[in-house]
Amino acid sequence: MIEILQLEFMQRALIAAAMSGVIAPAIGMYIVQRRLSLLGDGLGHVAIMGVGLALLTGTAPLPVAVITTIVGAVVVELLRQHGKTSGDLGLAVLFYGGIAAGVMMAGIAGQGAAGLAAFLFGALTSVSASDLVLIAILAVIVLVLTIGLSPRLFAICADEDYAQVLGIRVKWLNLLIVVLAAVAVTVSMRTVGLLLISALMVIPVATAQNLFVGFKATFFGAMGIGVVAALTGTVGSFYLDSATGATIVVTAILLLGVSWLLAGPLDRRRNFIPYIEDHATHQHMVAENHDDTYAHSGHVQVVQHGDHIDYIHDGHRHAKHGDHYDEH
Repeated sequence: MIEILQLEFMQRALIAAAMSGVIAPAIGMYIVQRRLSLLGDGLGHVAIMGVGLALLTGTAPLPVAVITTIVGAVVVELLRQHGKTSGDLGLAVLFYGGIAAGVMMAGIAGQGAAGLAAFLFGALTSVSASDLVLIAILAVIVLVLTIGLSPRLFAICADEDYAQVLGIRVKWLNLLIVVLAAVAVTVSMRTVGLLLISALMVIPVATAQNLFVGFKATFFGAMGIGVVAALTGTVGSFYLDSATGATIVVTAILLLGVSWLLAGPLDRRRNFIPYIEDHATHQHMVAENHDDTYAHSGHVQVVQHGDHIDYIHDGHRHAKHGDHYDEH
């Protein structure tokens, strides 16, 4: 391990891998909640188009890939919101159009498919110092937004219609989710690779769901598991002389398998019900009058309760009911 830390390219690779391991599950948590687990794959293929464009124009691949992927993600989300195409069709366009355009432009640039290999599956030696600075900036932006807006983002993922009734800006936040997903995909293309980044966005979340209860614990647990998988896979790929991205994903799958083994004993030890059935006979008390602003503050916990959402704050559980709040 000491010899790895003495190599500058490995130092950069480990730092980039750690940041990828944090931000991919951070945005992956919301993608899984929205049942769009394959979104990362589609955005990865659009990023290939960005890399091909960078090779064709002789510019730096990472900034071009970031811009191209964000534009593609926004276009597909806008089409989905306006009902002009289904989510599945939008993802299909991302899959096939992106990879075809990327390979075509790489061929025109004289690189061919081989020139894209480092971006498709990750490459330890391809992380430069300038890439690391840009990755760090983008990672901070993703973490600030995914953590700072977590109550609202979770609300629209749990029940988009009800969140809209509460006055949450659902369309803008949906756009934000896909934009952050696009950033996470392109940031991770050096370490995990564009074809495998979706696994790092989804598998640590599934692992955390087996081990933790509650949104906040699962959210931060998934990021911790992502870091462990990314660092272990990066070190393992150095000693095994294997593709970085593939080794990281295999490590994440192994951690998922371990979580399955631990899930049973953990469930038996927990005395917690994560979902509360809302019975018609249950009596609710009318809560004190207050406006909606409290529901959007960072300290408020959002909990799914039957067919609606409760907001927990200051020791109270409140739910919107017509023109007033019920206290459960």
